[in-house]
Amino acid sequence: MNKTHYLAGLILFSATLPALADECTLTIDGNDAMQFDQQELSVPASCQEVTLTLHHSGNLAKNIMGHNWVLSKTADMQAIATDGIAAGADNGYLPADDERVLAHTDMIGGGESSTISFSTANLSSAEDYSFFCSFPGHIGVMKGSFKITE
Repeated sequence: MNKTHYLAGLILFSATLPALADECTLTIDGNDAMQFDQQELSVPASCQEVTLTLHHSGNLAKNIMGHNWVLSKTADMQAIATDGIAAGADNGYLPADDERVLAHTDMIGGGESSTISFSTANLSSAEDYSFFCSFPGHIGVMKGSFKITE
């Protein structure tokens, strides 16, 4: 193999490295119309940690149209949202130390963002996970599936 072929191969390989890291980095947007821009998010099982950024592209304040991103088993989703109403705005409409909540961002208003990183060590590709917004009434339309892919 000559130097040109070696160098070309090295350049092509190094160009793929950022793409591998990006598989474990997710971005989702919420707006003033109570909508996430995606209804399904997934990461490969090779991701040991996921970094997720929630953007709120709307203009309304968080006390009026706040959004967060909450991950749970699908079976726990509605109960968490219901229990979150009593937890109140100061707690992001999430019960304190609720073990059913696998990960969550802060509650944000229009023009804001929140980024979290969470481990996938206790997540399984065989389990059914969902994400949702816990602001009262938003779970009806602001929800989606979260998958660990093999």
